[in-house]
Amino acid sequence: MKTFQLEGSLRDIVGKKPTKAIRVNESIPCVLYGGKENIHFEVKNSNVRKLIYTPEIFLVELTIGGNTYKAIMKDLQFHPVTDKVLHIDFLEVNEKKPITMLVPIKLQGLAQGVKSGGKLIQEMRLLKVKAPYDKIPENVSVDVTEVGLGKSIQVGKLSYPGLEVLSPVKNIVATVKLTRASKGEAANANNAAEK
Repeated sequence: MKTFQLEGSLRDIVGKKPTKAIRVNESIPCVLYGGKENIHFEVKNSNVRKLIYTPEIFLVELTIGGNTYKAIMKDLQFHPVTDKVLHIDFLEVNEKKPITMLVPIKLQGLAQGVKSGGKLIQEMRLLKVKAPYDKIPENVSVDVTEVGLGKSIQVGKLSYPGLEVLSPVKNIVATVKLTRASKGEAANANNAAEK
């Protein structure tokens, strides 16, 4: 997992009015929980763009009031109209305590069904896993070479050392759909077999 450096300023007062003032100043109110106590702080909007608008996952090294914490971004709240970030929750992590995260899925290989004229469709982009933060990879790869026409790979077929997969086992990760061309080929093959 890549590391992202982020600096925050402690918030003395928590409430609606001070929170509004923070947002006016182009900052985002945040909270760090999971440690001994919850820490309320703020970060500059411009400092978190690369953390928020990316499919990658990061271990965040948070520096707040002279102390450094290891954390992951756990939750984001957006304004329903403007899409501005209203609030960020960070979870403090350590090597002993497992965490639950959504990890990007990368498909590997050329599916058998694609060679036969089908189209590979990735149904899931993220896999829910549980492990200590230092065991969570940047992404998980799924080999699709054996997937034939009209076939799919379900979550239940996936396993990774050191990771507990939490996504529902029946969920489809990727499937090879029949295209018009592949349906035509199948019909031609059937007609040829009948003659």
